[in-house]
Amino acid sequence: MMDFKLTNAQQKALDYVYQKAIQNKSTDRERIQKILNVCEIECDVADLIKAICDIARLTINFHPDRLLADGRSVIAALYEEGIYRSQFETKISNGGLTAFAGGDRDIWEAAMLGGAYQVPGVIEAERPKYAGLNLMNYSDGACPRFGSCHLRLKAHVVQRATLVFGDSASNPRDIGVINAFEPVLAGLLEEVNAHGNVLGRREVDVITFVSALLHPGNTRTQFFHRSQGRALDDYIEAQIHGELCMADDVDALVADPSFQNTATGEVLEATAKKYGFPLEWHEGFELSLEEVPSDFRGPEMPSLARRVLGNHALKDGYLNAATIGLAAVSVVADPEQWQDWGSPKDTLQHIKYLWHILVVYGKLRM
Repeated sequence: MMDFKLTNAQQKALDYVYQKAIQNKSTDRERIQKILNVCEIECDVADLIKAICDIARLTINFHPDRLLADGRSVIAALYEEGIYRSQFETKISNGGLTAFAGGDRDIWEAAMLGGAYQVPGVIEAERPKYAGLNLMNYSDGACPRFGSCHLRLKAHVVQRATLVFGDSASNPRDIGVINAFEPVLAGLLEEVNAHGNVLGRREVDVITFVSALLHPGNTRTQFFHRSQGRALDDYIEAQIHGELCMADDVDALVADPSFQNTATGEVLEATAKKYGFPLEWHEGFELSLEEVPSDFRGPEMPSLARRVLGNHALKDGYLNAATIGLAAVSVVADPEQWQDWGSPKDTLQHIKYLWHILVVYGKLRM
């Protein structure tokens, strides 16, 4: 594997996954070829993997307005420091907060990465940063579950990432790197063939998916590209090893339009300008109170949506990333006003679920 000025632990993690992937390369290629044969697709496996390597881009989804332990927002810290930090350092998470020695995240990383980060002397700053492989170029990023905005990373970053089909929390078996991508592609094609799920999109056949990879400009398959994936559970997770620098590693900052003309939006704009990359806006999500379901993420969700809209919505009265963010900030900054709802930890969990609802059911902003 190439040297990217990595620490011993970071290089060890990459090498471990690479060696494991190439050991099973022939078996994984057979898995891929089996799906191609069943679907009567005349395509060389090597050509398919090369096409993926040519378009592979990582994205990191995040909520810019969430508060760190020191009171700064996530985007304010990115603006000031110019470094994207892992959960082990920030102590906040848009998934589960388990990044500590002996915690679930620590255990998952030990299993995935050969215990590279569990040896004495490894510090928190060395830990991998989590991203997603935005294979279909979705405008909301590879993993909108974890945030309304995302950093689109430069092409070189994927060279120092380990990749897994699924979430590392589910103990996935298909893990590789971009130069040994066979296990990840095999798992992905098997999922598409069995269930028609393509990284968030539903009811897509293998033929259409493979065609989109090989010919991304084809009119038949371009509905994938720059559309919303809305992925909650179906994604290729990436663990980026080594420092992630805003000035050197970010190609663009892609933001939810609900932050336009807000204080958070001003810092988003300032961050892009400071580090020399464009600020782009995706289509965004919005939802009226009447459209919030009671059978997804719990029956209390409509009541929570009413509370959030009543306290934080602008005059249009729609639930969006900005209104949910204001609610999340108020739970941390003024927990007394949420005492009737539960503990701050439980309330933030429910607010996270409300964001999931917006990702799945939200309408495009007009």
